[in-house]
Amino acid sequence: MKLLFLLKLLRKYSDDEHPVSAVELCRLLEQEGIGTERKSVYRDLDVLTKFGVDIVYTRSPRQGFFIAKRDFELAEVRLLMDAVLTAPFITNKKTAELTDKLCELLSCHQAETVLKQIYVDQRVKFDNEEIYYNIDTINRAIAQRKKLSFSYHHRVIAGGKAQLDEGREFIISPYALLWANDKYYLAGNYEKYDTISNYRLDRMKRIALTALEARPFSEVCSYRDYFDTADYLRRTFNMYNGEQERIMLRCSNSLLETIIDKFGGDIEFSCHDSNAFTVRASVYVSDGLIEWLLQYGDRVIVLSPQTLKDEMLKRIEAMHAAYQIT
Repeated sequence: MKLLFLLKLLRKYSDDEHPVSAVELCRLLEQEGIGTERKSVYRDLDVLTKFGVDIVYTRSPRQGFFIAKRDFELAEVRLLMDAVLTAPFITNKKTAELTDKLCELLSCHQAETVLKQIYVDQRVKFDNEEIYYNIDTINRAIAQRKKLSFSYHHRVIAGGKAQLDEGREFIISPYALLWANDKYYLAGNYEKYDTISNYRLDRMKRIALTALEARPFSEVCSYRDYFDTADYLRRTFNMYNGEQERIMLRCSNSLLETIIDKFGGDIEFSCHDSNAFTVRASVYVSDGLIEWLLQYGDRVIVLSPQTLKDEMLKRIEAMHAAYQIT
C-alpha cells in the first residue's frame, strides 16, 4: 500500500518546478495513515524507478524528487482540455467532469496553472446528456457490424421558442463517427437508400443496438477495405450528401491556404494568372458545397461541371431578387 500511495502522491504533488523532498513525502504518507521513515522512502523510490517510473532527483529550484515523464505531457492535456471546452456537443455537465479528469493527469500545481489560463468562449453547449452514452453504443455497433435504431429530431418554432420536434425513427447501418464543423456526426446508410447519410449526435435519442446485420459500406460508397473517414470528410461539405463529381474552380491567390485546408496539398493545382489559380478535386456536389462556395463571393468561380455553374447562378439570382424585394 505504501508504494501505491507514494506513487499517487508523486503524481499529484510533484513536477519539475515543484520537487518533493523525502521529508515531505513522509509527512504526506502519514496523512494517509501510513507511518514511515525517510530511509524507507528512498528505498521505495528506488523500487518505483526500477519498475519504470521516471523519478528524478534535483537540487533546483529546491531539493527533492519529481516525476519527469507522465502518460500525458502538460501541452497534451491542455490541447485535450481546450477541445472539450469548445466542443458544443459536450454538455456543460460532462465538460466539467472531463475537465476534472484531465486535471488529474497533471500535478496539482500544473492543474491550477492551466485552469487559470483556459478561456471558454460563449458558444452554445447542447443539452443532450445521452450523447456521452450514445458514443459507446455506436462504437459497439460499428465494431460488431450491427444496425442501430434511434429517433432523430429537428428544432421547430413553437410558442415563440425553438424546441425539438417529436422526431422520426431510423434504422441505420453505422460506419464512422465524425467530428466536423464543431459537431459530432454518425455516417451510415439508411436502409431505404443506396447512399451514406450523416446524423448529428445531439439530435439522436433513444439509440439502441439491434441484432440486425449492418449493410457493408462497400455497397453504398467507393470504399472497399475500410471506411476512409479522412477522405470522406475532405469530400463532404457542411456534412451534406450528394453525388460525387470532379469539379474545377478558379480561386483568388488569397484563398490558397483555405483551399489547402479543405482539400489538402496533394490535389491538382495550376496557375491561372498572377492573381488566381485553378484547382481540381473530386467532391460530393450538394447544397453544402454550394453554400461553402457562395461565402467566398467572386474570389471562387466554378469552371466545371456546367450543372454546378448553373446552380450557382440560380442561387445568386435568387439572392439578388430577395434583396430587391426588401
